[in-house]
Amino acid sequence: MKTLEGKVAIVTGAMGSVAELSEQNWHDTLDTNLTSAFLGAKCHVPAMIERGAGSLIFTSSFVGHTVGFPDMVAYAASKGGMIGMVQVLASEFGANDIRANAVLPGGTDTPTNIANLPGAESGTRDFIEGLHALKRLAKPEEIARTVLHLASDASSFITGAAILVDGGVSITRT
Repeated sequence: MKTLEGKVAIVTGAMGSVAELSEQNWHDTLDTNLTSAFLGAKCHVPAMIERGAGSLIFTSSFVGHTVGFPDMVAYAASKGGMIGMVQVLASEFGANDIRANAVLPGGTDTPTNIANLPGAESGTRDFIEGLHALKRLAKPEEIARTVLHLASDASSFITGAAILVDGGVSITRT
């Protein structure tokens, strides 16, 4: 867990194999990534029902959806669980004109992400960029455009979707 200017952010949670990861680290990662999303939906759905429509948009990950990286069991479980939650929310509340979707970003060039790359000074960034089909990290606004699309009426028939905005990292093996 990192504290940045008084805000708490978890990038991936504790890293470690199933045999090594503590139960507390497991719970911390799931609480931050999945339980918080559940609580957000729990608070917003009643207001959306009252309003007559809404769009729930969650940030998940290609990790736990199309890729499983070693030592990321809690992160993958939390982000994969979020996709399942999105599908249930879409099914439960679609008749109320409430849509639920997840955006699955690839590597994104933010100060927090770059600062937290292990060995960033020794070529790790180049390695991670190379994992993407586009051979670069996303700009934050590239991810934001997908979120804006999902929030708009232009996506009025999209619900229950896990939308990869990952620069091809989930399909590239080079």
